Amino acid sequence: MKITIAGRGLIVALALSCLVSCNDHDVPEIPNEEEIVTDVILSFLAEGSVVPVTALAQDPDGEGSQGLVVVSHPVLVPNTTYTLSIEVKNSLANTNITDEIVAEGHEHMFFFAFADGLFSNPAGVGNVADRTQPVVYKDTDSQGLPVGLLTSWVTGSGGSGAFRVLLKHQPGIKSATSTSVDGESDIDITWTLDVQ
Repeated sequence: MKITIAGRGLIVALALSCLVSCNDHDVPEIPNEEEIVTDVILSFLAEGSVVPVTALAQDPDGEGSQGLVVVSHPVLVPNTTYTLSIEVKNSLANTNITDEIVAEGHEHMFFFAFADGLFSNPAGVGNVADRTQPVVYKDTDSQGLPVGLLTSWVTGSGGSGAFRVLLKHQPGIKSATSTSVDGESDIDITWTLDVQ
């Protein structure tokens, strides 16, 4: 089979076109696949204690129609200092998502909202509505910004009210001023917390 000069030109043009268009810039970026969360566990450990008070939310059907449902609520002692640790799991795949949140801390931040008077430190109602309101974070990402898997709480003299935990995924936008409306919500759960 003979290829004419015009045909050769067409082949060269097609080859060059492929080389130009098939470079790394045109390869679509693979998005960070959203994890399936089946368990969120709050563990409040009182100062001087070895047994935490736990609270659980579960989504037993994973990607099914059911969402995370609160299974148990925390009951804390008045006027006591607690360290709260949060664990996030996908029990269907036997995966601890907490490790991924730590590894991608520069993209994640927990925000908290709570009934006024539940805590003496931090006082107020939390930083979901206003980032400048105090929350005592005990962990930071590689940039020195809070993550929120570990926090500190001092209970008030007693009461009952909402305790909301909101995890935001903020790739490329997490900063000292990013707020709870920035990025996507990975977790948004409200427990009833009792101090008695």
